[in-house]
Amino acid sequence: MPNEEAAAARPVRDSRLNIRTSAKQDKLIRQAAQAVDKSMSEFVLDSATATAEHVLADRRYFAVSDDAWQAFEAALERPAVFKPRLQELLNEDSPFEPQT
Repeated sequence: MPNEEAAAARPVRDSRLNIRTSAKQDKLIRQAAQAVDKSMSEFVLDSATATAEHVLADRRYFAVSDDAWQAFEAALERPAVFKPRLQELLNEDSPFEPQT
């Protein structure tokens, strides 16, 4: 049964998150949730999760294992290899810059 399979695939939600909003924020969030055919809870949770992932991925400091750090340092220490085609590409005008 599709509903049972969908329910089994959902993660267990065993924690609550309560927030207060202004009437204006509430209306805006409800309209946005409706626009993407989601419940308000789904919309808020998806939005908050995406923002949290973005914030954490954009941190300045990362903890890595000794092996990962050594591999990273080795890659940095390797001499650069000249790539003629890359040099040509970098010398071309950018399609994103206005033509002068």
